Amino acid sequence: MTHTRYPITLFLMLSSLHWLGSSLASNPLGLSISVASKDEVLAINSKDAPITNLSKRPVLQPKETLPLQSTYTIKNQGKVCARSTLGVEFEVTENKKKYYFNMNPSSTRTTGFCGKQKTVFSLEFDGGNLQFTFIKEGDLSYVRTIRGFLQPAPTCKNCQNKTYVGVMDHEKLFKAKNGLSFQCNSETKLILADYFRVKLVPLQIQAFGLVSGEFGKEVECWEDYNKRMIPIILGAVAVAICLVAILTYVLVRERRGRGYEQL
Repeated sequence: MTHTRYPITLFLMLSSLHWLGSSLASNPLGLSISVASKDEVLAINSKDAPITNLSKRPVLQPKETLPLQSTYTIKNQGKVCARSTLGVEFEVTENKKKYYFNMNPSSTRTTGFCGKQKTVFSLEFDGGNLQFTFIKEGDLSYVRTIRGFLQPAPTCKNCQNKTYVGVMDHEKLFKAKNGLSFQCNSETKLILADYFRVKLVPLQIQAFGLVSGEFGKEVECWEDYNKRMIPIILGAVAVAICLVAILTYVLVRERRGRGYEQL
């Protein structure tokens, strides 16, 4: 009986030692370990994810260049209800220095909505946007509000992140009769704030009465009109001065001739 117990006791002791060795190998310090669920892992990842992709944020430049021109549209029930062709340059002032950013058409998307009396047309990109609010008033349409937003990458390594916001409100910009488009090939500069400006060049825009999604007949801006008419007016004035000089010379010559005959 005693000889039978020894093998059993030895077997139990060896089994206990094997189990203890396996436990120590998997957790040598004897700590309590819990495995995170899939939901917990996703929550941690989403919490640690960066809010903004710094590589896609606007990069300010110390010198300005001509912005790229492109055409943007928004649709209502499959039909183009607002259309713009323009190039956009943002200008910010920081520590009495001017910096510039040109909107890239390839990374710009359009959002907004069209109504019977009001249309909102927004150009958006990573780190900024430019929004136009159109109003239809009788047979006239115009832009009442322009909002700008820009959140560029810092201008230097140790500089802080800054956001530039500005608005022009209760205006009557780019006026045109319904069915016509406003066009300006000259530079259009909008002061949204003391430190924040936007330049549009060139510009053609329309929000109501687009036939087949195309621009209506152009309404010329005052700057383009002046550039076109001033040379004509100056030329006409120069011609008039020359004619007056010639007529004066002829009249004086005739009078002198008549005076000699009387003598």
